[in-house]
Amino acid sequence: MVYIVSLLELKGKRKHLIMSTSILLYILVITGDIFVAVTGEGISADPATHSSGVINVFLTGYILFLIIIVILTLRFGRNLYKRVMFGFYGTIAISFMVLVSQGRHNQNSFTVASFLPPTVAILYLLHSNPIDARLGAADLDSLKDTIRFYSRIKKKFLFVSLHIKDLDPENAKLPEDIRTMIRETAGMIFKIGSLYQIMAGHFIFIARKDRNLDYMEKCREMLGTVREKLDQHSYNYRIVVGESIDEISKKNEYTAFIRDIERQMSTTGVHMVEESDVRRFRENEYILEQLKDICRKKDPDDPRVLVYCQPVFSIRTGKYDTAETLMRLELPDLGIVPPGKFIEAAEENGYIHELTWIILKKTCDEIKKFLDEGYDFKRLSVNLSMLDLRDENLSEKVIKIIHTAGIPEEKVAFEITETQTELDFIMAKNTIYEMKEHGIKFYLDDFGTGYSNMERILELPFDIIKFDRSLVIASDGNERSGKMVGSLAGLFSQLDYAVLYEGIEDQKDEERCKEMSASYLQGYKYSKPIPIGELRNFFVQGKGA
Repeated sequence: MVYIVSLLELKGKRKHLIMSTSILLYILVITGDIFVAVTGEGISADPATHSSGVINVFLTGYILFLIIIVILTLRFGRNLYKRVMFGFYGTIAISFMVLVSQGRHNQNSFTVASFLPPTVAILYLLHSNPIDARLGAADLDSLKDTIRFYSRIKKKFLFVSLHIKDLDPENAKLPEDIRTMIRETAGMIFKIGSLYQIMAGHFIFIARKDRNLDYMEKCREMLGTVREKLDQHSYNYRIVVGESIDEISKKNEYTAFIRDIERQMSTTGVHMVEESDVRRFRENEYILEQLKDICRKKDPDDPRVLVYCQPVFSIRTGKYDTAETLMRLELPDLGIVPPGKFIEAAEENGYIHELTWIILKKTCDEIKKFLDEGYDFKRLSVNLSMLDLRDENLSEKVIKIIHTAGIPEEKVAFEITETQTELDFIMAKNTIYEMKEHGIKFYLDDFGTGYSNMERILELPFDIIKFDRSLVIASDGNERSGKMVGSLAGLFSQLDYAVLYEGIEDQKDEERCKEMSASYLQGYKYSKPIPIGELRNFFVQGKGA
Protein backbone atom coordinates (compact mmCIF):
# COMPACT_ATOMS: atom_id res chain seq x y z
CA MET A 1 0.00 0.00 0.00
CA VAL A 2 2.84 2.38 0.90
CA TYR A 3 4.56 1.56 -2.39
CA ILE A 4 1.44 2.11 -4.52
CA VAL A 5 0.57 5.38 -2.78
CA SER A 6 4.14 6.58 -3.39
CA LEU A 7 4.05 5.48 -7.04
CA LEU A 8 0.78 7.30 -7.66
CA GLU A 9 2.24 10.40 -5.96
CA LEU A 10 -0.83 10.88 -3.79
CA LYS A 11 -0.61 13.74 -1.34
CA GLY A 12 -2.62 15.62 1.26
CA LYS A 13 -5.97 14.35 2.57
CA ARG A 14 -6.16 11.48 0.06
CA LYS A 15 -2.85 10.06 1.17
CA HIS A 16 -3.64 10.45 4.88
CA LEU A 17 -7.08 8.81 4.51
CA ILE A 18 -5.76 5.82 2.56
CA MET A 19 -2.73 5.26 4.76
CA SER A 20 -4.71 5.71 8.00
CA THR A 21 -7.29 3.16 6.84
CA SER A 22 -4.56 0.73 5.77
CA ILE A 23 -2.62 1.05 9.03
CA LEU A 24 -5.80 0.56 11.09
CA LEU A 25 -6.72 -2.54 9.08
CA TYR A 26 -3.19 -3.90 9.43
CA ILE A 27 -3.24 -3.43 13.21
CA LEU A 28 -6.66 -5.12 13.46
CA VAL A 29 -5.52 -8.13 11.42
CA ILE A 30 -2.29 -8.56 13.40
CA THR A 31 -4.13 -8.10 16.74
CA GLY A 32 -6.85 -10.56 15.74
CA ASP A 33 -4.30 -13.10 14.52
CA ILE A 34 -2.30 -12.88 17.77
CA PHE A 35 -5.49 -13.04 19.87
CA VAL A 36 -6.66 -16.23 18.16
CA ALA A 37 -3.22 -17.84 18.40
CA VAL A 38 -2.76 -17.02 22.12
CA THR A 39 -6.28 -17.59 23.46
CA GLY A 40 -7.39 -20.36 21.18
CA GLU A 41 -10.67 -18.57 20.66
CA GLY A 42 -12.25 -19.49 17.36
CA ILE A 43 -10.23 -22.73 17.04
CA SER A 44 -12.35 -25.83 16.68
CA ALA A 45 -11.52 -29.05 18.60
CA ASP A 46 -11.88 -30.94 15.36
CA PRO A 47 -8.32 -31.55 14.01
CA ALA A 48 -9.62 -31.24 10.44
CA THR A 49 -10.55 -27.62 11.09
CA HIS A 50 -7.83 -26.90 13.63
CA SER A 51 -6.57 -23.71 11.99
CA SER A 52 -9.81 -22.43 10.50
CA GLY A 53 -10.00 -19.47 12.90
CA VAL A 54 -6.55 -18.22 11.94
CA ILE A 55 -7.26 -18.59 8.25
CA ASN A 56 -10.50 -16.65 8.57
CA VAL A 57 -8.73 -13.74 10.27
CA PHE A 58 -6.04 -13.73 7.63
CA LEU A 59 -8.46 -14.03 4.70
CA THR A 60 -10.61 -11.26 6.06
CA GLY A 61 -7.65 -8.87 6.18
CA TYR A 62 -6.34 -10.09 2.83
CA ILE A 63 -9.65 -9.55 1.08
CA LEU A 64 -10.13 -6.11 2.66
CA PHE A 65 -6.66 -5.06 1.54
CA LEU A 66 -7.42 -6.32 -1.97
CA ILE A 67 -10.59 -4.25 -2.02
CA ILE A 68 -8.68 -1.12 -0.96
CA ILE A 69 -5.97 -1.72 -3.58
CA VAL A 70 -8.50 -2.32 -6.37
CA ILE A 71 -10.49 0.81 -5.44
CA LEU A 72 -7.27 2.82 -5.24
CA THR A 73 -5.96 1.67 -8.63
CA LEU A 74 -9.35 2.10 -10.32
CA ARG A 75 -9.69 5.60 -8.89
CA PHE A 76 -6.16 6.86 -9.56
CA GLY A 77 -4.77 4.30 -11.99
CA ARG A 78 -5.29 6.64 -14.94
CA ASN A 79 -2.06 8.33 -13.82
CA LEU A 80 -0.16 5.16 -14.69
CA TYR A 81 0.59 3.52 -18.01
CA LYS A 82 -2.32 1.16 -18.72
CA ARG A 83 -0.12 -1.90 -19.34
CA VAL A 84 1.44 -1.44 -15.89
CA MET A 85 -2.07 -1.36 -14.43
CA PHE A 86 -3.00 -4.57 -16.26
CA GLY A 87 0.11 -6.13 -14.69
CA PHE A 88 -1.08 -5.14 -11.22
CA TYR A 89 -4.64 -6.36 -11.81
CA GLY A 90 -3.50 -9.64 -13.34
CA THR A 91 -1.07 -10.58 -10.59
CA ILE A 92 -3.58 -9.67 -7.85
CA ALA A 93 -6.16 -11.92 -9.54
CA ILE A 94 -3.65 -14.79 -9.76
CA SER A 95 -2.77 -14.41 -6.08
CA PHE A 96 -6.40 -14.41 -5.04
CA MET A 97 -7.15 -17.52 -7.12
CA VAL A 98 -4.21 -19.30 -5.46
CA LEU A 99 -5.72 -18.60 -2.04
CA VAL A 100 -9.23 -19.65 -3.11
CA SER A 101 -7.86 -22.89 -4.53
CA GLN A 102 -5.92 -23.45 -1.32
CA GLY A 103 -9.05 -22.95 0.80
CA ARG A 104 -11.11 -25.34 -1.30
CA HIS A 105 -8.52 -28.09 -0.86
CA ASN A 106 -8.03 -27.37 2.85
CA GLN A 107 -4.38 -26.39 2.34
CA ASN A 108 -2.29 -23.54 3.75
CA SER A 109 1.09 -24.18 2.10
CA PHE A 110 0.44 -21.69 -0.75
CA THR A 111 -0.28 -18.65 1.43
CA VAL A 112 3.25 -17.27 1.15
CA ALA A 113 3.47 -18.27 -2.52
CA SER A 114 0.39 -16.14 -3.25
CA PHE A 115 2.46 -13.02 -2.54
CA LEU A 116 5.03 -13.94 -5.18
CA PRO A 117 3.20 -12.73 -8.36
CA PRO A 118 2.61 -9.14 -7.08
CA THR A 119 6.22 -8.95 -5.86
CA VAL A 120 7.57 -10.13 -9.22
CA ALA A 121 5.21 -7.74 -11.01
CA ILE A 122 6.45 -4.76 -9.01
CA LEU A 123 10.12 -5.66 -9.46
CA TYR A 124 9.74 -6.21 -13.21
CA LEU A 125 7.16 -3.63 -14.21
CA LEU A 126 8.67 -0.79 -12.22
CA HIS A 127 12.37 -1.57 -11.94
CA SER A 128 13.85 -4.15 -14.34
CA ASN A 129 11.52 -3.10 -17.14
CA PRO A 130 12.70 0.13 -18.86
CA ILE A 131 9.12 1.46 -19.13
CA ASP A 132 8.28 4.54 -17.07
CA ALA A 133 5.25 3.43 -15.04
CA ARG A 134 3.56 6.85 -15.07
CA LEU A 135 4.33 7.86 -18.65
CA GLY A 136 4.37 4.49 -20.41
CA ALA A 137 7.63 5.36 -22.19
CA ALA A 138 10.60 3.04 -22.66
CA ASP A 139 14.21 4.23 -23.02
CA LEU A 140 16.62 4.80 -25.91
CA ASP A 141 17.99 1.24 -25.86
CA SER A 142 14.44 -0.09 -26.18
CA LEU A 143 13.85 2.20 -29.16
CA LYS A 144 16.92 0.82 -30.90
CA ASP A 145 15.79 -2.75 -30.16
CA THR A 146 12.37 -2.02 -31.66
CA ILE A 147 13.85 -0.50 -34.82
CA ARG A 148 16.24 -3.45 -35.11
CA PHE A 149 13.29 -5.85 -34.81
CA TYR A 150 11.18 -4.07 -37.44
CA SER A 151 14.16 -3.92 -39.76
CA ARG A 152 14.77 -7.66 -39.36
CA ILE A 153 11.17 -8.63 -40.12
CA LYS A 154 11.05 -6.01 -42.91
CA LYS A 155 8.07 -4.11 -41.51
CA LYS A 156 7.53 -0.44 -42.26
CA PHE A 157 6.78 1.81 -39.30
CA LEU A 158 5.77 5.38 -38.62
CA PHE A 159 7.55 7.69 -36.20
CA VAL A 160 6.55 10.91 -34.51
CA SER A 161 9.21 12.83 -32.59
CA LEU A 162 8.25 15.48 -30.05
CA HIS A 163 11.12 17.54 -28.65
CA ILE A 164 10.24 20.15 -26.02
CA LYS A 165 13.46 22.18 -25.83
CA ASP A 166 12.39 23.95 -22.63
CA LEU A 167 12.44 20.60 -20.77
CA ASP A 168 15.99 19.64 -21.77
CA PRO A 169 17.74 20.96 -18.62
CA GLU A 170 18.33 18.29 -15.96
CA ASN A 171 16.28 20.11 -13.33
CA ALA A 172 13.27 20.59 -15.65
CA LYS A 173 10.13 18.73 -14.56
CA LEU A 174 7.53 17.36 -16.93
CA PRO A 175 4.20 19.01 -16.01
CA GLU A 176 1.45 16.56 -15.09
CA ASP A 177 -0.93 17.75 -17.83
CA ILE A 178 1.82 17.34 -20.46
CA ARG A 179 2.63 13.86 -19.12
CA THR A 180 -1.07 12.90 -19.30
CA MET A 181 -1.42 14.34 -22.79
CA ILE A 182 1.60 12.41 -24.11
CA ARG A 183 0.53 9.15 -22.45
CA GLU A 184 -3.09 9.33 -23.60
CA THR A 185 -2.29 10.57 -27.11
CA ALA A 186 0.30 7.85 -27.68
CA GLY A 187 -2.04 5.14 -26.42
CA MET A 188 -5.29 6.15 -28.10
CA ILE A 189 -4.55 7.34 -31.62
CA PHE A 190 -2.24 4.74 -33.17
CA LYS A 191 -2.59 0.95 -33.09
CA ILE A 192 0.30 -1.32 -32.10
CA GLY A 193 2.58 1.51 -31.09
CA SER A 194 5.19 2.27 -28.43
CA LEU A 195 6.43 5.44 -26.78
CA TYR A 196 10.09 6.14 -25.99
CA GLN A 197 11.70 8.89 -23.92
CA ILE A 198 15.10 9.80 -25.34
CA MET A 199 15.84 12.58 -22.85
CA ALA A 200 13.85 14.71 -20.41
CA GLY A 201 11.97 16.65 -23.11
CA HIS A 202 12.37 14.38 -26.16
CA PHE A 203 9.83 11.64 -27.00
CA ILE A 204 9.55 9.35 -30.02
CA PHE A 205 6.42 7.33 -30.82
CA ILE A 206 6.63 4.36 -33.21
CA ALA A 207 3.74 2.40 -34.73
CA ARG A 208 3.35 -0.29 -37.39
CA LYS A 209 2.40 1.23 -40.74
CA ASP A 210 0.35 -1.77 -41.89
CA ARG A 211 -1.88 -1.38 -38.82
CA ASN A 212 -2.30 2.36 -39.35
CA LEU A 213 -2.96 2.91 -43.04
CA ASP A 214 -4.90 6.07 -42.25
CA TYR A 215 -1.95 7.45 -40.32
CA MET A 216 -1.94 10.88 -41.99
CA GLU A 217 -5.43 11.56 -40.69
CA LYS A 218 -4.43 10.23 -37.28
CA CYS A 219 -1.31 12.39 -37.33
CA ARG A 220 -3.35 15.51 -37.96
CA GLU A 221 -5.63 14.58 -35.08
CA MET A 222 -2.69 13.94 -32.77
CA LEU A 223 -0.77 17.06 -33.78
CA GLY A 224 -3.80 19.23 -33.16
CA THR A 225 -4.10 17.92 -29.60
CA VAL A 226 -0.37 18.13 -28.88
CA ARG A 227 0.16 21.62 -30.29
CA GLU A 228 -2.84 23.05 -28.46
CA LYS A 229 -1.53 21.77 -25.12
CA LEU A 230 2.08 22.85 -25.72
CA ASP A 231 1.02 26.31 -26.87
CA GLN A 232 -0.81 26.75 -23.57
CA HIS A 233 2.58 26.47 -21.84
CA SER A 234 4.34 28.67 -24.46
CA TYR A 235 6.91 25.89 -24.96
CA ASN A 236 9.49 25.82 -27.74
CA TYR A 237 8.99 22.51 -29.46
CA ARG A 238 9.81 20.70 -32.67
CA ILE A 239 7.71 17.85 -34.07
CA VAL A 240 9.08 15.54 -36.79
CA VAL A 241 6.78 13.05 -38.53
CA GLY A 242 7.80 10.41 -41.07
CA GLU A 243 7.87 6.82 -42.30
CA SER A 244 10.74 4.42 -41.72
CA ILE A 245 13.65 4.78 -44.14
CA ASP A 246 15.64 1.65 -44.96
CA GLU A 247 18.92 3.55 -45.15
CA ILE A 248 18.41 5.04 -41.68
CA SER A 249 16.99 1.82 -40.19
CA LYS A 250 19.99 -0.28 -41.18
CA LYS A 251 22.33 1.87 -39.08
CA ASN A 252 19.71 2.63 -36.42
CA GLU A 253 20.33 6.37 -36.75
CA TYR A 254 16.89 7.85 -36.15
CA THR A 255 17.82 9.99 -33.14
CA ALA A 256 20.74 11.56 -35.05
CA PHE A 257 18.53 11.93 -38.14
CA ILE A 258 15.82 13.70 -36.17
CA ARG A 259 18.35 16.01 -34.48
CA ASP A 260 19.69 16.95 -37.90
CA ILE A 261 16.20 17.86 -39.10
CA GLU A 262 15.55 19.89 -35.94
CA ARG A 263 18.60 22.06 -36.67
CA GLN A 264 16.96 23.18 -39.90
CA MET A 265 13.61 23.97 -38.30
CA SER A 266 12.30 27.18 -36.84
CA THR A 267 12.07 27.47 -33.05
CA THR A 268 8.59 25.94 -33.01
CA GLY A 269 7.00 23.87 -35.75
CA VAL A 270 6.13 20.58 -37.42
CA HIS A 271 8.18 18.95 -40.17
CA MET A 272 7.11 16.09 -42.44
CA VAL A 273 10.16 14.07 -43.51
CA GLU A 274 11.15 14.31 -47.20
CA GLU A 275 13.80 12.65 -49.38
CA SER A 276 15.90 15.81 -49.27
CA ASP A 277 16.20 15.37 -45.48
CA VAL A 278 17.98 12.04 -45.99
CA ARG A 279 20.40 13.53 -48.53
CA ARG A 280 21.19 16.44 -46.23
CA PHE A 281 21.65 14.06 -43.29
CA ARG A 282 24.20 12.02 -45.22
CA GLU A 283 26.02 15.21 -46.16
CA ASN A 284 26.04 16.40 -42.56
CA GLU A 285 27.24 13.01 -41.32
CA TYR A 286 30.16 13.31 -43.72
CA ILE A 287 30.93 16.79 -42.39
CA LEU A 288 30.79 15.45 -38.84
CA GLU A 289 33.25 12.68 -39.72
CA GLN A 290 35.62 15.28 -41.16
CA LEU A 291 35.31 17.44 -38.03
CA LYS A 292 36.08 14.41 -35.89
CA ASP A 293 39.17 13.71 -37.98
CA ILE A 294 40.31 17.35 -37.74
CA CYS A 295 40.07 17.21 -33.96
CA ARG A 296 41.79 13.84 -33.80
CA LYS A 297 44.80 15.04 -35.82
CA LYS A 298 45.08 18.38 -33.95
CA ASP A 299 47.00 19.94 -36.83
CA PRO A 300 47.02 23.75 -36.32
CA ASP A 301 47.62 24.16 -40.04
CA ASP A 302 44.96 21.69 -41.18
CA PRO A 303 44.22 22.67 -44.81
CA ARG A 304 40.54 21.77 -44.43
CA VAL A 305 39.95 24.73 -42.09
CA LEU A 306 39.96 28.04 -43.97
CA VAL A 307 40.00 31.61 -42.70
CA TYR A 308 37.68 33.96 -44.57
CA CYS A 309 37.23 37.62 -43.69
CA GLN A 310 34.74 40.43 -44.20
CA PRO A 311 36.32 43.91 -44.23
CA VAL A 312 34.88 46.56 -41.90
CA PHE A 313 34.69 50.22 -42.94
CA SER A 314 35.64 52.85 -40.35
CA ILE A 315 33.55 56.05 -40.41
CA ARG A 316 36.24 58.05 -38.59
CA THR A 317 39.22 57.12 -40.78
CA GLY A 318 37.33 56.46 -44.00
CA LYS A 319 39.36 53.27 -44.46
CA TYR A 320 39.05 49.53 -44.05
CA ASP A 321 41.23 49.09 -40.99
CA THR A 322 39.53 46.12 -39.28
CA ALA A 323 37.91 42.86 -40.41
CA GLU A 324 35.96 39.95 -38.98
CA THR A 325 37.37 36.47 -39.51
CA LEU A 326 34.89 33.79 -40.55
CA MET A 327 35.39 30.03 -40.58
CA ARG A 328 34.95 27.83 -43.65
CA LEU A 329 35.67 24.18 -44.33
CA GLU A 330 37.05 22.87 -47.61
CA LEU A 331 36.24 19.16 -47.84
CA PRO A 332 37.15 16.72 -50.63
CA ASP A 333 33.59 15.63 -51.45
CA LEU A 334 31.79 18.94 -50.89
CA GLY A 335 34.18 21.81 -51.59
CA ILE A 336 33.64 24.99 -49.54
CA VAL A 337 31.24 24.48 -46.62
CA PRO A 338 29.74 27.60 -44.91
CA PRO A 339 29.61 27.83 -41.09
CA GLY A 340 25.83 27.42 -40.97
CA LYS A 341 26.33 23.78 -41.95
CA PHE A 342 28.82 22.78 -39.29
CA ILE A 343 29.15 25.20 -36.34
CA GLU A 344 26.15 23.91 -34.37
CA ALA A 345 27.15 20.29 -34.93
CA ALA A 346 30.72 21.12 -33.89
CA GLU A 347 29.44 22.68 -30.65
CA GLU A 348 27.11 19.75 -29.90
CA ASN A 349 29.89 17.19 -30.38
CA GLY A 350 32.71 19.05 -28.64
CA TYR A 351 34.73 19.84 -31.78
CA ILE A 352 34.42 23.63 -31.63
CA HIS A 353 37.44 24.14 -29.37
CA GLU A 354 39.93 22.66 -31.82
CA LEU A 355 38.41 24.70 -34.67
CA THR A 356 38.79 27.88 -32.59
CA TRP A 357 42.49 27.21 -31.97
CA ILE A 358 43.12 26.50 -35.66
CA ILE A 359 41.34 29.69 -36.78
CA LEU A 360 43.10 31.81 -34.15
CA LYS A 361 46.51 30.37 -35.05
CA LYS A 362 46.01 30.88 -38.78
CA THR A 363 44.66 34.41 -38.22
CA CYS A 364 47.69 35.34 -36.11
CA ASP A 365 50.04 33.95 -38.76
CA GLU A 366 48.34 36.10 -41.45
CA ILE A 367 48.45 39.18 -39.20
CA LYS A 368 52.21 38.62 -38.90
CA LYS A 369 52.50 38.55 -42.71
CA PHE A 370 50.44 41.75 -43.07
CA LEU A 371 52.59 43.55 -40.52
CA ASP A 372 55.83 42.37 -42.15
CA GLU A 373 54.54 43.68 -45.48
CA GLY A 374 53.79 47.08 -43.95
CA TYR A 375 49.97 47.04 -44.01
CA ASP A 376 48.27 49.51 -41.70
CA PHE A 377 45.24 48.14 -39.82
CA LYS A 378 43.90 48.11 -36.27
CA ARG A 379 42.90 44.51 -35.67
CA LEU A 380 41.19 41.31 -36.87
CA SER A 381 38.36 39.87 -34.77
CA VAL A 382 37.80 36.14 -34.14
CA ASN A 383 34.48 34.61 -33.03
CA LEU A 384 34.46 32.76 -29.72
CA SER A 385 31.83 30.17 -28.85
CA MET A 386 30.25 30.32 -25.41
CA LEU A 387 31.70 26.81 -24.96
CA ASP A 388 35.17 28.30 -25.48
CA LEU A 389 34.56 30.81 -22.70
CA ARG A 390 33.91 27.94 -20.27
CA ASP A 391 37.57 26.90 -20.61
CA GLU A 392 39.33 28.15 -17.46
CA ASN A 393 42.66 28.22 -19.35
CA LEU A 394 41.31 30.14 -22.35
CA SER A 395 43.21 33.36 -21.63
CA GLU A 396 46.51 31.53 -21.16
CA LYS A 397 46.08 29.57 -24.42
CA VAL A 398 45.14 32.69 -26.41
CA ILE A 399 48.13 34.71 -25.20
CA LYS A 400 50.47 31.81 -25.97
CA ILE A 401 49.22 31.57 -29.58
CA ILE A 402 49.55 35.35 -30.07
CA HIS A 403 53.08 35.41 -28.63
CA THR A 404 54.14 32.39 -30.70
CA ALA A 405 53.05 34.24 -33.85
CA GLY A 406 55.12 37.25 -32.75
CA ILE A 407 52.41 39.91 -33.12
CA PRO A 408 51.15 42.67 -30.80
CA GLU A 409 48.27 41.49 -28.60
CA GLU A 410 46.08 44.48 -29.56
CA LYS A 411 45.98 43.27 -33.18
CA VAL A 412 43.58 40.50 -32.11
CA ALA A 413 39.98 40.99 -30.93
CA PHE A 414 37.22 38.55 -30.03
CA GLU A 415 33.50 38.55 -30.79
CA ILE A 416 31.08 36.80 -28.42
CA THR A 417 27.30 36.57 -28.23
CA GLU A 418 25.24 37.29 -25.14
CA THR A 419 25.47 34.74 -22.31
CA GLN A 420 22.48 32.52 -21.54
CA THR A 421 23.15 31.43 -17.95
CA GLU A 422 24.53 32.95 -14.77
CA LEU A 423 27.53 30.59 -14.87
CA ASP A 424 28.31 31.61 -18.47
CA PHE A 425 28.05 35.26 -17.46
CA ILE A 426 30.51 34.89 -14.58
CA MET A 427 33.03 32.92 -16.65
CA ALA A 428 32.73 35.30 -19.61
CA LYS A 429 33.24 38.29 -17.33
CA ASN A 430 36.37 36.86 -15.72
CA THR A 431 37.87 35.75 -19.04
CA ILE A 432 37.21 39.09 -20.75
CA TYR A 433 38.86 41.04 -17.92
CA GLU A 434 41.88 38.74 -18.01
CA MET A 435 42.46 39.23 -21.73
CA LYS A 436 41.69 42.96 -21.75
CA GLU A 437 44.68 43.43 -19.46
CA HIS A 438 46.74 42.39 -22.50
CA GLY A 439 45.12 45.01 -24.76
CA ILE A 440 42.71 42.61 -26.49
CA LYS A 441 39.38 44.20 -27.45
CA PHE A 442 35.94 42.55 -27.29
CA TYR A 443 32.86 42.83 -29.47
CA LEU A 444 29.30 41.99 -28.43
CA ASP A 445 28.08 40.16 -31.53
CA ASP A 446 24.52 40.00 -32.93
CA PHE A 447 23.03 42.58 -30.58
CA GLY A 448 19.27 42.63 -31.19
CA THR A 449 18.78 38.94 -31.99
CA GLY A 450 18.17 37.68 -28.45
CA TYR A 451 16.78 38.77 -25.12
CA SER A 452 19.38 41.37 -24.27
CA ASN A 453 20.04 41.93 -20.60
CA MET A 454 21.29 45.52 -20.51
CA GLU A 455 22.58 45.16 -16.96
CA ARG A 456 24.85 42.29 -17.97
CA ILE A 457 25.96 44.00 -21.17
CA LEU A 458 27.00 47.06 -19.20
CA GLU A 459 28.82 44.91 -16.63
CA LEU A 460 30.96 43.24 -19.30
CA PRO A 461 33.80 45.44 -20.61
CA PHE A 462 32.91 45.35 -24.31
CA ASP A 463 34.55 47.84 -26.65
CA ILE A 464 32.26 47.48 -29.67
CA ILE A 465 28.54 46.65 -29.93
CA LYS A 466 27.59 44.98 -33.22
CA PHE A 467 24.01 45.78 -34.23
CA ASP A 468 22.54 42.85 -36.14
CA ARG A 469 21.18 43.20 -39.66
CA SER A 470 17.66 42.81 -38.24
CA LEU A 471 18.04 46.18 -36.48
CA VAL A 472 19.27 47.79 -39.70
CA ILE A 473 16.11 46.55 -41.42
CA ALA A 474 13.89 47.58 -38.48
CA SER A 475 15.30 51.12 -38.51
CA ASP A 476 13.95 51.54 -42.05
CA GLY A 477 10.53 50.08 -41.21
CA ASN A 478 8.88 53.14 -39.70
CA GLU A 479 9.76 56.32 -37.86
CA ARG A 480 9.19 54.79 -34.43
CA SER A 481 11.53 51.84 -35.10
CA GLY A 482 14.16 54.15 -36.52
CA LYS A 483 14.07 56.35 -33.42
CA MET A 484 14.34 53.32 -31.14
CA VAL A 485 17.39 51.87 -32.93
CA GLY A 486 19.01 55.28 -33.18
CA SER A 487 18.41 55.98 -29.49
CA LEU A 488 20.00 52.65 -28.49
CA ALA A 489 23.03 53.36 -30.67
CA GLY A 490 23.27 56.89 -29.28
CA LEU A 491 23.13 55.59 -25.72
CA PHE A 492 25.99 53.15 -26.36
CA SER A 493 28.04 55.92 -28.01
CA GLN A 494 27.55 58.18 -25.00
CA LEU A 495 28.81 55.33 -22.80
CA ASP A 496 32.01 55.16 -24.94
CA TYR A 497 31.11 52.02 -26.87
CA ALA A 498 31.78 51.96 -30.60
CA VAL A 499 28.72 50.92 -32.63
CA LEU A 500 29.15 48.61 -35.63
CA TYR A 501 26.22 47.93 -37.96
CA GLU A 502 26.20 44.57 -39.76
CA GLY A 503 24.44 43.73 -43.01
CA ILE A 504 24.87 47.03 -44.87
CA GLU A 505 23.74 46.27 -48.40
CA ASP A 506 23.27 49.62 -50.17
CA GLN A 507 23.82 53.37 -49.99
CA LYS A 508 20.50 53.88 -48.22
CA ASP A 509 21.53 51.54 -45.38
CA GLU A 510 24.87 53.30 -45.11
CA GLU A 511 23.46 56.82 -44.87
CA ARG A 512 20.82 55.80 -42.33
CA CYS A 513 23.35 54.05 -40.08
CA LYS A 514 25.75 56.99 -40.24
CA GLU A 515 22.95 59.12 -38.82
CA MET A 516 22.45 56.56 -36.03
CA SER A 517 25.85 56.96 -34.32
CA ALA A 518 27.70 54.39 -36.44
CA SER A 519 31.44 54.00 -35.87
CA TYR A 520 31.89 51.03 -38.19
CA LEU A 521 29.94 49.50 -41.11
CA GLN A 522 30.08 45.94 -42.41
CA GLY A 523 28.18 44.19 -45.17
CA TYR A 524 27.88 43.18 -48.81
CA LYS A 525 27.93 46.82 -49.93
CA TYR A 526 31.63 46.79 -49.17
CA SER A 527 32.56 43.15 -49.66
CA LYS A 528 31.31 39.61 -49.33
CA PRO A 529 33.41 37.27 -47.12
CA ILE A 530 36.75 36.66 -48.85
CA PRO A 531 39.86 34.52 -48.17
CA ILE A 532 41.97 36.30 -45.57
CA GLY A 533 44.82 36.88 -48.01
CA GLU A 534 42.56 39.11 -50.14
CA LEU A 535 42.41 41.68 -47.34
CA ARG A 536 45.49 43.13 -49.05
CA ASN A 537 43.02 44.61 -51.55
CA PHE A 538 41.38 46.60 -48.71
CA PHE A 539 44.15 47.42 -46.25
CA VAL A 540 46.67 50.11 -47.18
CA GLN A 541 50.42 49.97 -46.73
CA GLY A 542 52.34 52.45 -44.62
CA LYS A 543 51.33 54.39 -41.52
CA GLY A 544 48.82 57.13 -42.26
CA ALA A 545 48.50 56.01 -45.88
